[in-house]
Amino acid sequence: MTNTTYNLVLDHLCAIRADVASIKSDSKEMTSRMTALEIAVAGFASSEMNHFASLAGRSDRTDDRLDRIERRLEIILTPN
Repeated sequence: MTNTTYNLVLDHLCAIRADVASIKSDSKEMTSRMTALEIAVAGFASSEMNHFASLAGRSDRTDDRLDRIERRLEIILTPN
């Protein structure tokens, strides 16, 4: 009877170890996929920030040019 109980416990422990190994493998895969996703999102955010900065710079240059044109044409409007 003791030998049968020992084998039953051993079988359950082996099954538990196999399940834990599977969970570890899945966890490592999910970690690597999450890291890849974080890198992609960071790259996208960086790209968007560069695009925004570029547009802001273009807007500033356009404002400067418009101010110069208004000064040359002496059509600077005064606030009310």
